[in-house]
Amino acid sequence: MVEHPTVTPEVPMTAERPDSIPWVNSIFEQPWWLDSVAPGAWGEAVVRRGDGVVARLPYVLRRRFGLPTIVQPQFTQTLGPWLAPTEGKYARRLETEKNLLGQLIEMLPRFDLLRQCFAPSLTNWLPFHWAGFQATVAYTYRIEHLSDLDRVQHEFQDHVRRGIRKAQRSVEVDHDFPLDELLRLDTETYARQGLKLPHSYAVLQRLDAACAERGARRVLGAVDADGRTHAALYVVWDDRTMYALMSARDRERQAVGANTLLYWEAIRLASQVSRVFDFEGSMVQPIEHYFRGFGGTQTPYFCVTKAGLMAQSALAVRAARMTLGRLTRRRG
Repeated sequence: MVEHPTVTPEVPMTAERPDSIPWVNSIFEQPWWLDSVAPGAWGEAVVRRGDGVVARLPYVLRRRFGLPTIVQPQFTQTLGPWLAPTEGKYARRLETEKNLLGQLIEMLPRFDLLRQCFAPSLTNWLPFHWAGFQATVAYTYRIEHLSDLDRVQHEFQDHVRRGIRKAQRSVEVDHDFPLDELLRLDTETYARQGLKLPHSYAVLQRLDAACAERGARRVLGAVDADGRTHAALYVVWDDRTMYALMSARDRERQAVGANTLLYWEAIRLASQVSRVFDFEGSMVQPIEHYFRGFGGTQTPYFCVTKAGLMAQSALAVRAARMTLGRLTRRRG
């Protein structure tokens, strides 16, 4: 069956939110998260056995190029599918995965273009391949076994440890940093590069309110003795993983290691509220180099796509326009 829930919590905050569900890979798949980043635009394919859910695939459906498109929503690193754990021989478990994933694919609404990144826990995308999808591999870095922070810090490369020590002499960490100040730094970062903001602050503010209500986020800021901000970091978490959702720096004022100190503070916080710290790794080489210095494990995850003929044509036109725009800027 396919479900399109509209969640309206009617009871106050408790340890077990009525709008939180267990059949998720991460915080990104919770109904309340999707209500924040894609209100009225998300649905889910659900496979049930008796009274239980055995497979779930949330999705966000919008129109792009005038075509129905399943997209990855803002501030959402990954989505499903989620599959219930199974027992038995390995070959039998793979057969179960194939059947469940096949059912989820059939339940998806009609689309001309789909782009979605899966949680790292899903390593079997073959049913999507057989259904005509393509996949690329992305990477993040994750630090596990957070209960032993001495071991975690031992894995830091020398430049990371030096950066933390230097920053501790110049700035202090504000654990209740204003979100508006983080957004100011972010806006200035993109403005200096002449780039358009790739995300909506209205969406982030709505998401922030939902996370704050659930005690699932923290805004960290590196501030000097004169009250000037050098860097800021926004993290979210559930009981399994903390994610570095967004960071920003003041490049003209930034103290050496200020951003590195914030990541170390976030890792320490993660050891208290979660089990894994995820850097939401970037495929940009300098950023990958920076995250790698913290000693995390390089972790792959799949991003799948499928495009019909009309979507392929629209994508080709957009790619040509972007290439022309880059050439024009270079000449300018």
